[in-house]
Amino acid sequence: MAIPRSGEQFAEVGGGIELCYQTIGEPERPPVVLIMGIGSQMLAWPDGFCDLLAARGAFVIRLDNRDSGRSTWLDRLGVPSVTKAWRGELDDPPYLLSDMAGDVSGLVAALGYDAVHVVGASLGGFVAQTLAIEHPDRVLSLASIMSSTGSGKVGLPTQEAMEVLMTRPRPDLQGYLDGVVAARRVIGSPGFPLEEGWLREVFTRMHGRGINAEGTQRQLVASICSGNRTERLHDLEVPTVVIHGTEDKLIGVSGGEATAAAIPDAELVLIAGMGHDLPEGAWLPITEALVRNFERARSKF
Repeated sequence: MAIPRSGEQFAEVGGGIELCYQTIGEPERPPVVLIMGIGSQMLAWPDGFCDLLAARGAFVIRLDNRDSGRSTWLDRLGVPSVTKAWRGELDDPPYLLSDMAGDVSGLVAALGYDAVHVVGASLGGFVAQTLAIEHPDRVLSLASIMSSTGSGKVGLPTQEAMEVLMTRPRPDLQGYLDGVVAARRVIGSPGFPLEEGWLREVFTRMHGRGINAEGTQRQLVASICSGNRTERLHDLEVPTVVIHGTEDKLIGVSGGEATAAAIPDAELVLIAGMGHDLPEGAWLPITEALVRNFERARSKF
């Protein structure tokens, strides 16, 4: 039986922000919100992964963050200096992770839920953690994938991965796709096959939906300027799983280890050979870890 999948939908979430989202699965199932990373779009959550999660009983809701895909672009806020942000010299960033977490909280409310299971990857993990800290009543369970605490001492990228992060995408489709594949060869999963055909197909769709390089810079600055969450993570009481690849060059595995150490009773799941992506070979262990955490939340509440 085919898994139900909506088209693109839109919701006003407050502050003049409209988020684009899609649902996958049966609406009567427990809602699970998927938050993707910097400069990316909801399509970076692979269709097959979302289907697998829906088949395990989740009502999947994946979204474009502000400044990505078809959600609101905040060009009016200008392009902040990443260098000044790194130096601590940027006094007025366009927005912070708190604002991005507020967007997700607004989406949860707009969809008629009191609380949902929250899964964030990379920068999406930063947003998910911030949501759990600042809007705890919205979060039934928390999953932080290939993410970190905001501390400058853990989860550090390699120099090669940092160059990937700071490379501006080419505007033409072929150049953009070639850049995506080249980047994935650096930060992807050496323990799993590189799925170049899938990358080119999905990122062609992303390119058609809109690539917002300046918005990516605003998201990066939001991450830098939001600081270290470690102390606030100590106060979380939500069932949490932290998932990280052992070969992640963009956010080193110490970021995941520190996140799990900071959150009381968090489960740490390390996936051998996984880098900074979601290879098909890792979908099953990731899904199993998520479902275990959903069950922990069910027994707690």
